[in-house]
Order: sequence, then structure tokens, then C-alpha cells
Amino acid sequence: MTRIWHQSFTVLEDLPAYAEGMRRHVAKVVRPDTEVVLHGQLPGTYPTSYPGDDIGFSALFALHGQQWIARARQAEREGFDAYAMCTLPNPMIREVRTLVDIPVLGYGETSFHVACMLGHRFGMLVFIERMIPLYWEQLTQHGLKDRCTAIEGVGFRFHDVQEAFSNPGPLIDRFRVAARRLIAAGAGVIIPGEMPLNLLLANEGVDRVDDAPVLDGLAVTLKMAECMVELKRSTGLSASREGWFNAAPKRERVQEVLAFYGLDRLGAE
Repeated sequence: MTRIWHQSFTVLEDLPAYAEGMRRHVAKVVRPDTEVVLHGQLPGTYPTSYPGDDIGFSALFALHGQQWIARARQAEREGFDAYAMCTLPNPMIREVRTLVDIPVLGYGETSFHVACMLGHRFGMLVFIERMIPLYWEQLTQHGLKDRCTAIEGVGFRFHDVQEAFSNPGPLIDRFRVAARRLIAAGAGVIIPGEMPLNLLLANEGVDRVDDAPVLDGLAVTLKMAECMVELKRSTGLSASREGWFNAAPKRERVQEVLAFYGLDRLGAE
């Protein structure tokens, strides 16, 4: 059996229909012996149900990212086999990997790499245009900037997607228009961006626009998590601990530092 801790940037208690749609889709894509437990940000994290009002600002994005560290450590303590960061920007993912010994998968990072396996170049559509420079920076870090044709706003927002779960047709038509702009610019694969849009498209069976695959990043991330767990069990494969970016601090010191800054309450020991 494999247990995967799913982590969202939303407060799932604020979005019960979205969370239920996520559960249904997860059940379709993972193996019968894989348990995926959904988690979101702590209740009260945001003043509204939409995290984009905060994470469109780099400082607030970084501050909210502290929860991702705490949750990863909690996932490992509770015996989960992998930690799946199911949000496009993957806050603190490099740091998280130094703090736990279970596989850590990111929706954005995994989607970028898999898209390169499916086509020569890919394009991305997002809600929050202000975050586009962050994605270009991440692609540069991954060495994949030249494989991305463009990153553009999709032309609608989070709340439009939430409303479309009950009437998806018109919004899917708008998505196809935006996707065809990227295809005309040279994208052979489309990454639909933030998770709510990914989930809506997956639930409606939208897996291609013309000849270009539309990547289901949620499915890809969870299947890759299963794969990395199997590789660790069968071959011992795990994250590097070499160099400044990868070295793992002593766990006792991590807890002391979290306590000093008052962050230990985010994931109680």
C-alpha cells in the first residue's frame, strides 16, 4: 500500500464541491492500493476562498509557503510515503526536500518535465498574470525555459472556474480559444495552469485541443509520486544531500528554529 499526502494551496473546507471533485478524480487515476489524503491550507489562512488574492504578491506567497514546510514534516511523521504539492508554483519545494526523506513531488515541476516528454515545446495558461515571471524563473532553474513557447493569462479567473463546475461548456470553449493561441505560437502540449482549471478539464474529459495534448497535471503528479515511492522501495533512490541546495539540517535544529519564529504551531509535533 502507498499513502500520499496531497497538499493544496486552497483551504479545502471553504470549497467542499471542489474538494469532492478532487476526490473523485484522484480515485480514477491512482492504483487501488494507493491512498491519497487531501489537505489544504489551514482554515483562516485567507480572508476569502481564493488564495490568488494573496499569492499574487511575492512576500505573501513566501509567508504562506511556511505551511508547506510544516505539512511535509507532518506527512513524514504520520507515515505517508510521499508528499504531493498539488499547486502550480510549488512553494518552498527545494527547501522541503531537504527536510524530509520521503519523495516530494510538485505539480508544476512534474508537469514541466512530463510535457517535454510529450512534445517538443509546451505552453501554459494561468489565472494570475502577475505570477508569470515566477514561472519563467522556475523554468530557468529547471533548464527548461527554451522548451516553453509562452505563458499567458487564460482570460478568466478562479471564481469563473468554480461556477463552471455546474455549467462547464462555455468556459471550456474559452479555454480552447486560449489554447489555440499557444498552439499557433508553437506549443505542442498545453499545461492548463492552476489546479481548479486542471480539475475541471480532466473531469470533463478535455485531454486534447486539436492535435495538442492537454496535460492533466494532477494525475501526472500523483502517478509520479507512486513511481518515486516504488523506486525508493526497490532501488533505494532518494533525493540528493550534496551541496548547499540539498544538504539536510539536523531535525532537532529545524524544530528549534521553527519554535523560535513561532512556526512550530503550523504542524504540531
